[in-house]
Amino acid sequence: MKPIRIATTAFAVALVCTTGTTAAASSTSDGLRAGDQAFVDVTAATLWTEPDTARELDAPSLTNPVDLDRWNANMEDTETRSRLTGRLESQAVLGSEVEVTELSGDWAHVVVPEQSTPRDERGYPGWVPVEQLVENDEFAQRVEDLPSAQVTAERASLTDAPAGEELHEISFNTRVPVLESTSEALRVALPDSTTAWLDGDDADVYAPGDEPAAPSGQDLVRTGEEFLGLRYLWAGVSAFGFDCSGFTYSIHRAHGVDIPRDSSAQATTGTDVDVSDLQAGDLLFFADPGGGGPVHHVGMYIGDGRMIHAPNASTSVSIVDWDEWDEADEFSGAKRIL
Repeated sequence: MKPIRIATTAFAVALVCTTGTTAAASSTSDGLRAGDQAFVDVTAATLWTEPDTARELDAPSLTNPVDLDRWNANMEDTETRSRLTGRLESQAVLGSEVEVTELSGDWAHVVVPEQSTPRDERGYPGWVPVEQLVENDEFAQRVEDLPSAQVTAERASLTDAPAGEELHEISFNTRVPVLESTSEALRVALPDSTTAWLDGDDADVYAPGDEPAAPSGQDLVRTGEEFLGLRYLWAGVSAFGFDCSGFTYSIHRAHGVDIPRDSSAQATTGTDVDVSDLQAGDLLFFADPGGGGPVHHVGMYIGDGRMIHAPNASTSVSIVDWDEWDEADEFSGAKRIL
């Protein structure tokens, strides 16, 4: 087992001060209004372009709790999965902060501040079911004041006790406040005012305001390779599926590096790199026609002429010779973010 890292003395004090506390504040999704701060209360909330446009087979992604494995199983064939293109905007994992901008029946239009985009300076926009959101002032305060656990495993189990019965499965990059630490597990606060236990092997712990150490390009590549074989999901940013830019965004975010959510905006970030000078971790961009139009795809260079990427709805995260893969000569440039 890896040791649970205590980053600072303040971290240790925070744990002592909160050990044994109970969640007294209530959480609610019933009274949401435009302008409210809320938190994602499911493993991953999917942001739709419009409310009430989901298909019957998308139902497992709309509930609380969600069943994202069932949703993926419902989209086993490529045609069914491809029809999500243009219907979805992005996703946000458990505990992510959102700002509610509009309400329409059982749906809330939100922006996700942690996902930057030129489309809205407040964050990435989209519609989510109201029942997947909660308001919780106490949770918001804990996010600010307490150490946080960031999930590093592809998926992790929230349990009712250390090594206990599974309550929920959560995704890579989920970040929640830590209330208590043992040698093997973490008790964490959840947006709905409940608490649960998380295996210490599945997360890194950071003092308030701290982020992961600056990565190397190889660090990014190693993290990306953990998801080889994960099925493509349009708009995906979780361990239940990535799209091309959701993959590169999420890998950077896991290492504390903030880049825009979409490939077109990622292509405006960082420093231009010549093909002859490519290094592991550099981002490769593709556009049509012939690389001169709007960017529509991104992958990560891993060395020896290869890149890792989430290609399209018919495939999974994979490694290819990027020049051979680019049969249409759509390469439009490379960027170094680090």
